[in-house]
Amino acid sequence: MKIEPKQIKVRDIFDSYADNGDDGVFAYGGRLAIRPPYQREFVYDQAQAEAVIQTVLKNFPLNVMYWVRNGEDQYEVLDGQQRTLSVMQYLKHQFPVTLDGKKFYWDALPDDRFEAIMNYEFMIYVCEGETSEKLEWFRVVNIAGEKLSEQELRNSVYTGTWLSDAKRYFSKRNCAAKRLSDKYITGDPNRQELLEKALKGICELQGKKDITEYMALHKSDADADELWQYFQEVMSWVQRIFPKYYADMKGLDWCHLYNVYHRRTYNSSVMVAETKRLHEDEDVQRPKGIYEYLLCKDTDPFAGRLLNLRAFDKRDKIAAYSRQSGICPICHQHFEFDEMEGDHIKPWSKGGHTTPDNCQMLCRDCNGKKTDKY
Repeated sequence: MKIEPKQIKVRDIFDSYADNGDDGVFAYGGRLAIRPPYQREFVYDQAQAEAVIQTVLKNFPLNVMYWVRNGEDQYEVLDGQQRTLSVMQYLKHQFPVTLDGKKFYWDALPDDRFEAIMNYEFMIYVCEGETSEKLEWFRVVNIAGEKLSEQELRNSVYTGTWLSDAKRYFSKRNCAAKRLSDKYITGDPNRQELLEKALKGICELQGKKDITEYMALHKSDADADELWQYFQEVMSWVQRIFPKYYADMKGLDWCHLYNVYHRRTYNSSVMVAETKRLHEDEDVQRPKGIYEYLLCKDTDPFAGRLLNLRAFDKRDKIAAYSRQSGICPICHQHFEFDEMEGDHIKPWSKGGHTTPDNCQMLCRDCNGKKTDKY
């Protein structure tokens, strides 16, 4: 791993500065990607941006910035994007600063103040090396300012044609993945959270060890079509199986559920009716568990635990214990109250409810062995 400190003047970084919108923001003679295509948008507000300019005008040090070398004389900002953009945007006449109670755009500054900005030197660490080395380094160092997410760190070391295309789908506030999944999946595309969730899903489906393995394998691919098609199929599957939307669908790990259950056959009309019934069932304490329950209830005898079914209260259990005279109806042995557990006589899955007349007390051993509790 090679880490090279550099001091570069603002005037050199500002050379050929260009904000190309979704196609990225570049500077330093076109050699520096301040914001690569489809990455996080500028997030400093004007007060924060002006504070950066005031720091530069006073020749106070800004925190160290980190660049990644991505080829011969080509760089990408790992940390320092907001500070760099603040200076560049000021020099592009996008906001004023207040000096001596007056507002000044860059072209109205006194010559000495203008030169102070242009000659100000950014302290930069340029990092290069194997991808695994860079990723480990970026995790260890305490990056100044807002910490990068794990996926932002991965993006910094697996740059290439595949990543640029993946960002096009997953890494903008109003990107295609956000529009497609907003009702179902939580995550800020600007912080690369949607991209990370899609990657976790496809890695699980393909049996990849982790996200870095997938990104390393596909780094030089011409596009990210495989990942985008996978994500579209997940969302299409969800809407086919559960055509009626409920607000508690949002935030579930739909990629994981797709990976596990998408090869099974379901009747969407039945799923609609069952989802409605379970939402109306007072025994269901965890509505978010309804969807996986319906996907696995025919094969998992313990699927009911996904619903956090309402338990019998102590009064009902004491009454059942008294009726039974402390005898477990399965092993026919006598137990103290605290050695027994409340159980449904008629399982909930077969129409039984959590009512006093459906309560029985089983010893812990028998209750643990019982397979039709739900």
